[in-house]
Amino acid sequence: MWTIRHQRARLLLGCLAAALPLCMLLGLASGAVHLGPGEVIRGLLAPLGDAEPGQASLIIAHIRLPRVLLAALMGAVLAMSGATMQGLFRNPLADPSLIGVTAGASLGAALVIVMGGGLLQGYTALTLVSAGAFAGGAVAVVFVYRLATSPSGTSVATMLLAGIAITALAGALGSLLEFRADNDMLRRISLWKMGGMDGANYPRLLLGALVSGALLVALPRYAAPLNALLLGESEARHLGIDVDRAKFALITWVALGVGTSVALVGTIAFVGLVVPHIVRLLLGPDHRVLLPASALAGAILLVVADTLSRTLIAPTEMPVGIITAILGVPFFISLLRQRHHYGMQS
Repeated sequence: MWTIRHQRARLLLGCLAAALPLCMLLGLASGAVHLGPGEVIRGLLAPLGDAEPGQASLIIAHIRLPRVLLAALMGAVLAMSGATMQGLFRNPLADPSLIGVTAGASLGAALVIVMGGGLLQGYTALTLVSAGAFAGGAVAVVFVYRLATSPSGTSVATMLLAGIAITALAGALGSLLEFRADNDMLRRISLWKMGGMDGANYPRLLLGALVSGALLVALPRYAAPLNALLLGESEARHLGIDVDRAKFALITWVALGVGTSVALVGTIAFVGLVVPHIVRLLLGPDHRVLLPASALAGAILLVVADTLSRTLIAPTEMPVGIITAILGVPFFISLLRQRHHYGMQS
């Protein structure tokens, strides 16, 4: 049985690893200006010092390449963070927003937009809003963790309830800011909440690569504690797992990854929920395979969603968060129906 599952896992990982670069090439070719495969390859291989680069090279180098790479990195971060949260909460319907980081980051971004007003322009505005989003997410997670921690340890159930409370509070404060905002501020806040890769550039890509690289290396190291936590906290302690230390590390890494994602590309829904659950249905709950497979699948999903956002109504661009929600909601509904059906049978 283990051999068959192991072979299936290797096959799926291989398929995902092969599909990701193909999806990225499709993303590089698609957009308001369609590029053929040859133009994409020439654009990627064009020397950086070319005195007169062609149109394809300029589009690839300055617009689409950082965008596609950032989408792949953030998709991997969101999906792996979702798989981690589902393992930590022992709930396949959990996602990274449960710890309040998404709502807190949205509140932080809205606060900067409203307080800055017309003074925020261009790249400086984008940087300040991103910094505000990251700070808001960090503050929310700190509150949630402190509320869930007592001298006897950190309660996952209390963390879940605290996350719901902080999310509701951040949403209420965000609505208050929107009530005081003018039309231009409201539009900027709305677009931020919808998520998008339109602000991708190489400095933001570098920051995303540093954070996501650290996250994608660190989280798989906690595969064994996550597997043990699936049995229950007391069983995990009997197996020699330092449960409280593992919880703190996992929450910290997820908060860092999701906070950075919201800061760089806005709020993108359902990637952290749908992708890990699909992978779990295919491969089982072993986090040694689930985490890397979720990262690859999340990268593919967000690259494809971003490609669709640029091509469905080109030259107008849709926020990528709308695409992921449209793709994720039907699956979520079918998942709920399946759980209800099996519950009725049992």
